[in-house]
Amino acid sequence: MIQAERMRITRQQDVADVIGRDLPWQKLAGSRVFITGGGGFLGGYLVRTLLALNSSRELDRAIRVTVLIRNAAKARSNLMDVLNDPHLEWRQADLSDISKVDAADSNYVIHAASQASPRFYGCDPVGTLLPNAVGTAALLEGLRASSDPRGMLFVSSSEVYGDVPRSQSLHECAYGILNPTETRACYAEGKRFGEALCAAWYHQYKLPTFIVRPFHTYGPGLQENDGRVFADFPFNVIRGEDIVMNSDGSPRRAFCYVSDAIAGVFTVLLKGEPAVPYNVANDAGELSVYELAQLLVSLYPEKRLSVVRRQSAPSASQVKGISSELLPDTARLRALGWRATVDPASGFRRMIDAYLA
Repeated sequence: MIQAERMRITRQQDVADVIGRDLPWQKLAGSRVFITGGGGFLGGYLVRTLLALNSSRELDRAIRVTVLIRNAAKARSNLMDVLNDPHLEWRQADLSDISKVDAADSNYVIHAASQASPRFYGCDPVGTLLPNAVGTAALLEGLRASSDPRGMLFVSSSEVYGDVPRSQSLHECAYGILNPTETRACYAEGKRFGEALCAAWYHQYKLPTFIVRPFHTYGPGLQENDGRVFADFPFNVIRGEDIVMNSDGSPRRAFCYVSDAIAGVFTVLLKGEPAVPYNVANDAGELSVYELAQLLVSLYPEKRLSVVRRQSAPSASQVKGISSELLPDTARLRALGWRATVDPASGFRRMIDAYLA
């Protein structure tokens, strides 16, 4: 089986898992959904899920999906498997531009466009900040012009919590320190501002807005040069390389497989409270960075890979502005009936196998 076909089948199975959740999908029937970032990792899964709903038994009328893209070639490559879907259309724009986005023919907007990889924070902080700031404002105004606006969902991030105390389980009001003048803060501050805009538009204009904060979401579709351990380590395994760490690997994270995260996003959109943030995470998927590396190597003993640590502690530049622990409290989302179902061992094997020829 060629790698592209394996990837397609894995994504189909992931989407089927999402659609199989007990959610009021019929609320989306006959609606028009406007999605930004559809050519990216999470955005691509959101697009595929909406289109797959049309061929399921969940809806009595089809959803029309409009994807706003910046890089047409990249987006079409990432969404090659659904390019010819008759319910999909494309619009091109750059959400770094300060302008209003035409979404007046839409009922829902899902804003998932953002440069999430840390490799962009130093070289393009402006391009990281603006889509979450002015882009969010433009989308809110665009949806407000609709004759039937039913909701905008903003994909935020766990980065909004800043540097929080060690061993603190992060509920949605537990914020730590975040220095806005540090270059790395472009992503977190952009997400904080986007959340504030969503809350403001709801309170002033009564436009329904919904906020999700994904934690360390992984799965097929992440890029090889992503720069985050939940992408870099699996690609080490895919390439048959030892996992080389430049720290002691002590920071702890909660890793969430993409189908669980996408189900969480739709749970908030369909059942959540407006202008209230929800952590989307697998709190049972907690591992240290070193434990993650060990797990991935152990999943493929036939590759005879090792975990190599080059120094005993992280450098100051590696930990600056990043909490040693980012562990979520998901009680608010679980109260809506959502549960994570994929453990890290199963999820990372599923991800890695999708890339193997």
